[in-house]
Amino acid sequence: MDWLEKTTKWMMLIVGTCGLLVIYFGFFYLIFNGRSTAVIPWYILISPWICIYFGLKQRTQIEVIRWFTSKFSRKQP
Repeated sequence: MDWLEKTTKWMMLIVGTCGLLVIYFGFFYLIFNGRSTAVIPWYILISPWICIYFGLKQRTQIEVIRWFTSKFSRKQP
């Protein structure tokens, strides 16, 4: 079962990376050509990152969550 989990995580990383390239290059292509990007919903721009996140090892996922919470939480004096 361990090989299935590793293979699934590897595929999530590959699909997320390819999706990231395709979606963001298309997004910037539309911006630089002067076309409207209003038709692109915000969740399409986030979805490759979710795929990449779930493709990471569990330890790395926890580190990412810690980084986000430290980045976006208020620092008390």
